[in-house]
Amino acid sequence: MSIVVSDICPTYTTFFGFMGAACSIIFANFGSCYGTAKAGVGVMVMGVLHPQLIVKSTIPTIMAGILGIYGLIASIIIAMGIGNEYPLYVSFAHLSGGLCVGFSSLAAGICIGIVGDAGVRANARQPKLYVGMLLVLIFGEALALYGLIVGLIISMKGQNMKCTSA
Repeated sequence: MSIVVSDICPTYTTFFGFMGAACSIIFANFGSCYGTAKAGVGVMVMGVLHPQLIVKSTIPTIMAGILGIYGLIASIIIAMGIGNEYPLYVSFAHLSGGLCVGFSSLAAGICIGIVGDAGVRANARQPKLYVGMLLVLIFGEALALYGLIVGLIISMKGQNMKCTSA
């Protein structure tokens, strides 16, 4: 096992790749945890006001939990791409891809948490608001999905690059 060192592949490149994997899972989990906690408060209120609707009200918490899976997927793909011949270009692609997934999942988690909490509470008073709440939640989740897609595309850039000096 030999590590290739050159101007294209300095020794510190793996730091950026691993930071991309870490940022992806950390920020996605922050978004997932915030969304779950915030929407969970609304579910508890629904349980007090209308216990028969509690299962229907757990949709925001489920959607928030999916955000952590997005970060996990991106982190695994990035970590699998880190190796001995690891160009600087690829390490920056992995960092930016991980940040893309992480921050978009964090933003989606904030959206899902706020809308989920307010939507479930509003649904307790007016059941006709349920479909509107679901639509807003879907659009919030879609933002994280867009971030996952773009992050994976960015992370795949330069996968065939090798550490050869010119």
